[in-house]
Amino acid sequence: MVRDGRQSASMPIASIDDAPVKYLRLNDPSSIPSQLRGADAFTITRLDCSCGLAQPITKLSTVPALLVAVSTTGVASADYDFRVDEKRVPTPYIHAFRSTVMDLDARPSCWIRRPFGYLLFHVPLKGLDDIAADLGVSTVETYKVAVAEEDLVLAQLTKSMLPSVGRPGWPFPLALDHLNLILGAHVLQKYGALRKPARVSVGGLGPSQKRRATELLNENLAGDIRLSQVAEVCGLSISHFARSFKASFGVSTHRWLVQRRVERSQQLLLETRESLSDIAEQAGFADQAAFTRTFHQLVGISPGRWRRDRQRR
Repeated sequence: MVRDGRQSASMPIASIDDAPVKYLRLNDPSSIPSQLRGADAFTITRLDCSCGLAQPITKLSTVPALLVAVSTTGVASADYDFRVDEKRVPTPYIHAFRSTVMDLDARPSCWIRRPFGYLLFHVPLKGLDDIAADLGVSTVETYKVAVAEEDLVLAQLTKSMLPSVGRPGWPFPLALDHLNLILGAHVLQKYGALRKPARVSVGGLGPSQKRRATELLNENLAGDIRLSQVAEVCGLSISHFARSFKASFGVSTHRWLVQRRVERSQQLLLETRESLSDIAEQAGFADQAAFTRTFHQLVGISPGRWRRDRQRR
């Protein structure tokens, strides 16, 4: 069993559900408990099992929540037993990147007898209610049940996340908050029984709100700050702030912060003789590898080459 890419001997799944993002590799059926209990917050779990399950797993939650499960491998119908409220639900062959959305009050359980992979999103209803209120729609009482359905948005989101789940330092809290909002808004509008169309505000931040937000973000280049904290200083709800910030700056709060980190690193590369690992730390990156990867994505070359090119001028 592996948590965030590190080996953990005989650790029960139930004991590690406090982590917001985790990667579990299951290799021994005897170590898999019969219940997997979620926390009271939005979480992401990548689950890869190379042995199949020795018994069904029932997914539970400490708070009202939805389970959004996206398969990452195909599963034959004969190898898959899915139950809701202890009643078997017929399922077809499950293709990779098909989605299942289920209220956890129904105590969904599955028994997959062959190797499989899933990306699991634990989505508390409180967060969905907050998004609904900000969109000007009534609280959703019931959500559509989906079993192994094609959902292009969830499929693409899952494909984009898979390489990063388990990578040290991923995601920063701001990025996790944005993923929560993106997923929540999609689930709300596709699977929630909305009584009227969502009303989306596209106005930007006011001058004082821009100043407060950018000051707070610049003080926290390492990204150890939540979207709720920045929204609070601006007097806005989380989802309203996220949309308003993007309308003002053209990028999400997390993306803006990443750009500031790179700009700070460029300043340090030019003005100091610090090593790349020291600059990575001072600019707020998790490590040198994350710094190099992000710098290359935004600038087009590695930080070491960028520094050498500037020194020759």
